[in-house]
Amino acid sequence: MSEKLPPLRPWLIAAWPGMGNVALIAASHLVQQLHMTEIEELPPGPHFDVTDVEVRDGQVLPVRLPRGVFFGWKNPGAGRDLVVFISEAQPSYGSLAYAHALLDVAQRMGIERVATFASLASGLSPSENPKVSGVATDASTLEMLRRAEVPPIAAGQIGGLNGLILGAAADRGIPGMCLMAEIPFFAMRVPNPKAARAALSVFCVLADLDISLEALNRQAEIVDRALIEAMERMAQQAEAGESEESAEPDEGVDEEPELETEPSPAPDAPSREPKLSEADRARVEELFEAARADPSQAVRLKNELDRLGVFKHYEGRFLDLFRKAG
Repeated sequence: MSEKLPPLRPWLIAAWPGMGNVALIAASHLVQQLHMTEIEELPPGPHFDVTDVEVRDGQVLPVRLPRGVFFGWKNPGAGRDLVVFISEAQPSYGSLAYAHALLDVAQRMGIERVATFASLASGLSPSENPKVSGVATDASTLEMLRRAEVPPIAAGQIGGLNGLILGAAADRGIPGMCLMAEIPFFAMRVPNPKAARAALSVFCVLADLDISLEALNRQAEIVDRALIEAMERMAQQAEAGESEESAEPDEGVDEEPELETEPSPAPDAPSREPKLSEADRARVEELFEAARADPSQAVRLKNELDRLGVFKHYEGRFLDLFRKAG
């Protein structure tokens, strides 16, 4: 008769905003796919401050500090349970003390390992698949990453709590790891679902999880298309700038170069506001609202913006939709 194995203790996945919002997108997708339950909130304590207020319909809303919430999932099979912590913001003060306060709660829940996600800016093209690298707090976890064919980061730093929580875990003897996915260096501020998908797929292998990544695939396709178009525009602007420079006569005067992210419009240049009918404008706003509620609707929105020829004008708002996913 086989001996009954002890239950597996849960892993903690912790996520904060960062470059490409890789951590938030990956952790939020995990919560959604596993239908995780909110189980506890970490009080903000003295670690957060606010620098602005939100206005809605002309009225200033009450000040609210960022939330940090624990979600739990009970594995219906023989696998391990999971705890996910998602914070709306990085702490403003006492980051290490905040990390230890978080681990106090997590250890009460019996967690045995900490995992985080982060991004690694590189010369990656939006058309390429990001590579995932890793770091660990101990030799056994590093070996686990190697077995999963995750190359280690030789040296460097992980900014913010997505890295600092691992240092706090190491102080307590809790094994930990961070999975870092590549993002294009020119789009570090753009939410990157493709990088989140890459990091999350590796985590699923390590944790023996089987979840759908299809929603991230759809979001990645939309963002990649937008980034490729942005790259093409930057290349065209660079070529136009070089052509203008070569056409100018060289008068032998050394001048300090002036750097601009966009060419300055001529004094009498027409407004960049797109000329849309009231019906088209209402349709666009309706699709934005639908995409906010359901990210999969972003495909319809992108197609409509392309059809109307106004995607460039709405590009910033469109990419901001994916911040809501994480």
